[in-house]
Amino acid sequence: MGLAGRYADALIELAEETGAVESVEADVKRLRDILAESADLQRFISSPAFSRDAHLAGVGAVMDKAEVGETARKFVLLVAANRRLFALGAIFEAVLAKLADRRGEVTASVTSAKALTAKQQDALAKALKTATGREVALDLAVDPKVLGGLVVQIGSRMVDSSLRSQLQRLQLAMKGVG
Repeated sequence: MGLAGRYADALIELAEETGAVESVEADVKRLRDILAESADLQRFISSPAFSRDAHLAGVGAVMDKAEVGETARKFVLLVAANRRLFALGAIFEAVLAKLADRRGEVTASVTSAKALTAKQQDALAKALKTATGREVALDLAVDPKVLGGLVVQIGSRMVDSSLRSQLQRLQLAMKGVG
């Protein structure tokens, strides 16, 4: 369970007590995406060189800009006050995984070369539901480096049908022949 799991349980419990589970989940997703997109923010929260006050002010400014709700805001500020910001990404992932599990869902991280249409998302969700036997929530990402196809990860299982990986396998095979 670890540090991230304990903090995730605390946030979920707080969200349930305040009746704000859906808004907290939306806030956590928004903050997770902001964190994933900013290398500077990742360095900032993981650096022990900054003081507690600097961390509090920095994450407070990020949450103001992201218009995060009161429950998630207080929680992140508590994490900062406890000098545990380095674990924030893992805490967010644990919160989302636990909430999905409570709904009987499994989350599939899907990376494609371009944004999937609603029809493609529905077809993918149905195919993954058939494969897993559970409802599937899609966590979509776009990475032009994939070139084509999809990279799908559910828990520890990954299916990489991207054109990039197929080309890499072909390149390795050709090196072995010559």
